[in-house]
Amino acid sequence: MNRFSLGIAFFVVQFAHVQAHATEHVVEQKNKKFVVKQLNVTVGDSVSFKNSDDVNHNVFSLSDTKTFDLGSYPKGQARKVTFDKAGMVEVECAIHPDMRMEVNVK
Repeated sequence: MNRFSLGIAFFVVQFAHVQAHATEHVVEQKNKKFVVKQLNVTVGDSVSFKNSDDVNHNVFSLSDTKTFDLGSYPKGQARKVTFDKAGMVEVECAIHPDMRMEVNVK
């Protein structure tokens, strides 16, 4: 095997290892709050933000570790984010400014 092939094989094994152990967490939004204030996850894990309120929510983050905007969505829907870098992520709702939580990615 040449160096390029070995490099590709190493990358595939490392990527498969991360994906094989990834977990999907669920964070509910209820009573215009995130049901948890802080969540610890591992690099490669995803978080599904489920709207259990009768009002729309718009979950977003401007954190350097992970920037995202899930858009506005109604009760019963969930939107998912995968965290691919270690660090602290502050999560907020663009519609309800008091809704805040932290995702600690290790």
